[in-house]
Amino acid sequence: MFPVTSRRHFTSSLYILRSSSPHNHLLYSSFISSSKSKPSFTTKPNQQKPPQMAACIDTCRTGKPNQSPSNNDESNFRYSNYYLPSNYHHHHPQSTQTKTLHTTRPLQNDDVWDKIRQEAKSDIEREPIVSGYYHASIVSQRSLQAALANTLSVKLSNLNLPSNTLFDLFNTVLEQHPEIVESVKQDLLAVKERDPACISYVHCFLHFKGFLACQAHRIAHELWAQNRKVLALLIQNRVSEAFAVDFHPGAKIGTGVLLDHATAIVIGETAVVGNNVSILHNVTLGGTGKQCGDRHPKIGDGVLIGAGTCILGNITIGEGAKIGAGSVVLKDVPPRTTAVGNPARLLGGRDNPKRLDKDPGLTMDQTSHITEWSDYVI
Repeated sequence: MFPVTSRRHFTSSLYILRSSSPHNHLLYSSFISSSKSKPSFTTKPNQQKPPQMAACIDTCRTGKPNQSPSNNDESNFRYSNYYLPSNYHHHHPQSTQTKTLHTTRPLQNDDVWDKIRQEAKSDIEREPIVSGYYHASIVSQRSLQAALANTLSVKLSNLNLPSNTLFDLFNTVLEQHPEIVESVKQDLLAVKERDPACISYVHCFLHFKGFLACQAHRIAHELWAQNRKVLALLIQNRVSEAFAVDFHPGAKIGTGVLLDHATAIVIGETAVVGNNVSILHNVTLGGTGKQCGDRHPKIGDGVLIGAGTCILGNITIGEGAKIGAGSVVLKDVPPRTTAVGNPARLLGGRDNPKRLDKDPGLTMDQTSHITEWSDYVI
């Protein structure tokens, strides 16, 4: 029989092990068995005992232990620096090794996930307070799709819609449709390149609601295409509530899309958005009445749509066009032209409009030719 103080210590230790995670029953069982038999360690002369890890276990969103191969040099990074002994890195130099990306060439799709993990580890070193959040969201995840499914499931869950249920749904769709993951990478590259407020890829991945809303829409659109409309509309509703972005799951969205700030963007059911399009906040791609059928705008590749713009009806915004902020567009806009005003009109006139030589969706140039549009200066 243990003394009173020992029993208290033993009981409190069991409580911590059992309550630290709902999936720690394996660790709890091993603790019980080890307490019944005296542990023994076999060490060679002059050999130090291995450092003791904290009593924690890394689990994935499915509830199963997140096991990685023992030769993975990044597996040791799952534990926060808070939980490592002071001499850990001295005995385990490989735990600090990271992959080095080539900085002399543009980042490619295949580099994105490695870059996100590197940035997350760097952020943890600079700001230890984010350690738990970054480990759960990035470092402990096996892949980009698992990390995305985890992030979306946490942000879109509520009391009646558990994050584990959403994770299983999102992760299944992403694993079955690798083309969605490729679009995710293209969007990440687009945001980092075009938005000067984006300080890193991990910053966009975790915190940019425009990016996250677009990725949730990609999953909802796939469910809509599978005729799983109840689930698709449920995701649309949660995205609208959580991110203030309302995409109908029937809308078709291209790759390399930037939703800058994104608040109050509304895209209707039959709308089509091309590749490399940039859309600012408070933009509506809507209909003009209660008619059914194909009733929403079609946005070409490389288009830039300024803040507060309404584009209404089954009209076409040509490739490489630019729509000025606050415009109301009710008619087709030719490719590589600029439309501004309410109602919108073409710079240079309808018969001889000014032509753009670059895609404004990539350059993000929102003010060129402004003196030719307005006859006064504020």
